Amino acid sequence: MATEVDTWSSAPKADGVFSFEDNLAQANCPYTVDDDLLNEAEVNGNWTPQEKALHEARLKAKAKRRLRKSSRNSTSESFSESGETSGGDPNSPKGKIIVSDRKSRAGKGRGLPKKGGAGGKGVWGAAGMVYEDEEPDMRDPNYDESSQGDTVYATVVPEIDEKELEKMVNPIVQEYFEHGDTKEVQMLLKGLNLGSHKYEFSSLAVSLSLEGKASHRELTSRLLSDLSGKMLSQSEMARAFDKILKELPDLILDTPEAPQMLGQFVARAIADHVLPMSFLDFYKGKVDCEHARVALDRAEVLLTMKREMVRLDNVWGVGGGLRPVKHLVREMNLLLKEYLVSGDVSEAEHCLRDLEVPHFHHELVYEVVVMVLESKGDTASHMMIKLLQSFWKTGLITVDQMNRGFQRVYDELPEINLDVPHAHSIMETFVDLCFKEGVITKKLQEACPSRGRKRFVSEGDGGVIKS
Repeated sequence: MATEVDTWSSAPKADGVFSFEDNLAQANCPYTVDDDLLNEAEVNGNWTPQEKALHEARLKAKAKRRLRKSSRNSTSESFSESGETSGGDPNSPKGKIIVSDRKSRAGKGRGLPKKGGAGGKGVWGAAGMVYEDEEPDMRDPNYDESSQGDTVYATVVPEIDEKELEKMVNPIVQEYFEHGDTKEVQMLLKGLNLGSHKYEFSSLAVSLSLEGKASHRELTSRLLSDLSGKMLSQSEMARAFDKILKELPDLILDTPEAPQMLGQFVARAIADHVLPMSFLDFYKGKVDCEHARVALDRAEVLLTMKREMVRLDNVWGVGGGLRPVKHLVREMNLLLKEYLVSGDVSEAEHCLRDLEVPHFHHELVYEVVVMVLESKGDTASHMMIKLLQSFWKTGLITVDQMNRGFQRVYDELPEINLDVPHAHSIMETFVDLCFKEGVITKKLQEACPSRGRKRFVSEGDGGVIKS
């Protein structure tokens, strides 16, 4: 057996065959004498069979190492594309791959920083870049008022479109008709950017007042007077009235008296210096519309009246609660006296409606009863009953106002009796007639005070009252 081992060890090795000892020596000693021999043999061009076998073995090992390295690279690339690990524990630190990492796995790129080092989070620019000093901008959201000066904030209001103008203006005018405060209207208009449509506010206000009451037209005239010179010029006012004159054919469909009312508006505006004095002269001989001519003629007639009427303060009549109580009482007295002369119930009703004081109608009832007590004959009594009956049926005077008017006369009857000796008897007769015609209620009739006649006999009778 020992002879065989020696034979194997001493025998020459075949081509391409190397022993385990040779491999182990090669692994432990990376650089040996054989390398020098191989290099020398390669230079000289002489190869021995042993050297040739060793060289081929080394080439095969090198090829295997390259194959293993290429397989590892392909595995990592497949992982980066699919996002999943092909093997191993994904929870291990070595097995984790950051998905947000944007490094190239294909080996592309020159390895330079992105944007030359001038981009990225928290980067102010490329290295060596010099910035010039810039003046602070007050419109910059990062502007610091304490270190850079006072900040001026400007509110930008977009200009109102012509279609939205009517929707914005109508509520303002309707509220003004309720409170009558022109300063509040000015404040609201300042908050709106009317732009080139500013003059249309006046035309819309006048158009709305034509459909309303006399008090609304009086308030509109005052509003135009207060806005003139502050927010609207005379040229803009003239442009507004010119637009209304052109719209008269449409306005008369809802308001048949629109031409006469517009003429009064024009006259009042000229008297209040809202419109220029040459406003009417501009239209002479240039108006084709019949309704516009009626309005302009009406304005010219009002302006050519007496000097005391130049201001035309009463062009819209009495304006409801805007007038003092004494003035309202005087108007109601004139209304009743005119009715006693003419006997026109409809005219009296029209005048009472124009006063626009439904809360003060009890004064009219009081004046009616007092006139009946102070009158002579039965004519005034029957006419007043007819008037009250008409007001009662139309609902112009309510139950509350009727009761308050009669109750005031009941309370003042002792004082009235000093001037009218037969006031009690006349009052009883008039109350009975009113109840018979259905003007007052049974309760109000029973509340009428009556004074019984007390007739005493001579002193000898002991003061016994005769029945």
